Amino acid sequence: MTHILLVEDEDVIREALTKLLSKASYQVSSAADLASAQGLLGLEMFDLVISDLRLPDGEGIELIKVLSDTPLLIMTSFASVRSAVNAMKQGAADYIAKPFDHDEMLLCVARLLRQRQLERENQQLHQELDQRYPIEGMVGESPLMHQICRTVERVAATDTIVLIRGESGTGKELVARAIHKKSGRAQAPLVVVNCAAIPEGLLESELFGHEKGAFTGALTRRQGLVEAAHGGTLFLDEIGELTPAAQSRLLRVLQDGEIRRVGANESQRIDVRLLAATHRDLEAMVAQGEFREDLYYRLRVVEIAMPALRQRREDITPLAEFLLDKASRRLKSPARRLDESAVKALLAHHWPGNVRELENALERSVILADGEVILPEHLALPSSEAPDTAQKTESLDDYFRRFVQENQLSMTETELAQRLGISRKALWERRQRMGMPRPG
Repeated sequence: MTHILLVEDEDVIREALTKLLSKASYQVSSAADLASAQGLLGLEMFDLVISDLRLPDGEGIELIKVLSDTPLLIMTSFASVRSAVNAMKQGAADYIAKPFDHDEMLLCVARLLRQRQLERENQQLHQELDQRYPIEGMVGESPLMHQICRTVERVAATDTIVLIRGESGTGKELVARAIHKKSGRAQAPLVVVNCAAIPEGLLESELFGHEKGAFTGALTRRQGLVEAAHGGTLFLDEIGELTPAAQSRLLRVLQDGEIRRVGANESQRIDVRLLAATHRDLEAMVAQGEFREDLYYRLRVVEIAMPALRQRREDITPLAEFLLDKASRRLKSPARRLDESAVKALLAHHWPGNVRELENALERSVILADGEVILPEHLALPSSEAPDTAQKTESLDDYFRRFVQENQLSMTETELAQRLGISRKALWERRQRMGMPRPG
């Protein structure tokens, strides 16, 4: 039963309110002054405290000092804005002005109790989620994911540079966001920059800003994205795409904590925490002269390697259920569940596009399914039938080559990329690296 403490020095009002609340099925304890109320608060747990503002030995708002998360409703016969505002500023959940009618009091009590219940349920849900998924949005029970979560927790408390590596679609940006959120810079900006998405000729200007007249078209001074992250975190995704000039400027930021806009004569101090990510082989790029060796070693203070989805197959089922629920809510669709045959198809698939491909497949299934059950045909996975032993052990490049060769005549580049769960740019890059230009 809900337990309410009533603190009121006037006997008539205290007895009337006790009777009113008891008839509404609340358990009521009462006190006539602060001292008595504080004694009861020390012995019992109450769901709500209702107190008069003016009491013989002080003000009811002083009870805030001995309450934890229990809401306090203040009664005052001084129905002024000032007394109400002061009570709320000091932590009261609400106030009610005397004289009040019975319905008004009961409605106010019910609302505060319901609000407290919702807050408790929300807190419990967050605790359960934190225990199950230490990094928000990252689902997995595999040893690899547990290790990543531990590393994130450790590095988040520092300003150390972190290099996040892994194939496209493995969740590198998710890890960067988790590090920022758990860091001391969480209230400052997180500036996310996809270096591959900025045209090469604009990269330096976008990152470091420019002065008016620095180049043709620079009509005004512009702040760069690095400067915009001052006091916070800068996440450079696909850092392997930086031009040599941009690499040089970034190295100065890391070495000296200074930034100089394009066309500027003077540098300015900058305070940013750098996180970087790439799917490329930086060691090979250094050996080929495509990436500065000194910058590479600056970035490799702490390295987090994101595993491919096929390397943590025990996470596929819980991750699929999580993403299916997420897709259903985003599409405002009824809840769906995976049929056993669909789970087998998910476990048999090679997942070259990793978690991003899985997310796309589940979103597609929500759209295509007529009922609440997701079947393999709703997933529309390429070669969704169970692979033979040879296919199970083929490399990612072998899988990519086979899939592209089998489907490129019947699919556009956009369709190929979507089915692989990668971007068109990533598809083009892999084609070039593997010597597989599109026919014709």
